[in-house]
Amino acid sequence: MLEKLRRFITPLAVEQRTVDLVGTQVTYTLKRTNRRRSIGLRIDNHGLTVNMPLRASEKWLHDVLQDKAHWVVKKLENWQAKKPISPQWRDGQPLFFIGEVLTLRVVVSLFATPPLLNGEQLFVHVTDDANQALIEQTVTQWYQREAKSLFKECVAHYAPLMNVTPRMVKLSSARTQWGSCTTRGDVRLNWQLIKMPLRLIDYVVVHELAHLIEMNHSKAFWQVVENVCPDYAKRRRELKQWQISPS
Repeated sequence: MLEKLRRFITPLAVEQRTVDLVGTQVTYTLKRTNRRRSIGLRIDNHGLTVNMPLRASEKWLHDVLQDKAHWVVKKLENWQAKKPISPQWRDGQPLFFIGEVLTLRVVVSLFATPPLLNGEQLFVHVTDDANQALIEQTVTQWYQREAKSLFKECVAHYAPLMNVTPRMVKLSSARTQWGSCTTRGDVRLNWQLIKMPLRLIDYVVVHELAHLIEMNHSKAFWQVVENVCPDYAKRRRELKQWQISPS
């Protein structure tokens, strides 16, 4: 019985390594498996991962990495540039709001009060301006209140135009999705959309409402979107330039 089980077990060895590629020290994850016959490189938000046959030689690995050195370094730089920067929750920090840049103004007060938007400045009154977690929580709650109100208006505008009625609309805190729609008709919109220009918020709202008609991304689905947003392709490309903040 044990011998039979062994035939179904795929040996996998994983280790962290560092290599010099055209003068850059690159740390990568090496995975050895008997399921591969060649060496493959993958670069994503976790960095470089190298998948190679279990018994592949070190020379083969070295040759592949050096051959792809310029490609690897360039791709890693591109991923690094795409990474959203965690905001510093202190006075003077720039904040996005409906496509505009606000300046966070942190005011020490005896009592904490809701944030106040005055022109291009967002005033936050807190009891301790060194408590970044408190400032973040206060600003996030303000963002979410504004998002809930604006998204409700957007849905109320577009739903009748598209002849759809979502069962409910909720805020989402997803890390990888700007929006989603369930088969039950529940639409979820990421609260961080509130940072984007209104035309992109509109696009995401229309996109999710279109799923109430076509629960896929077929040609018919995109036709529904285009009927409401003729320039949806441009908005979609622009949306890809935005990243969900880790905070």
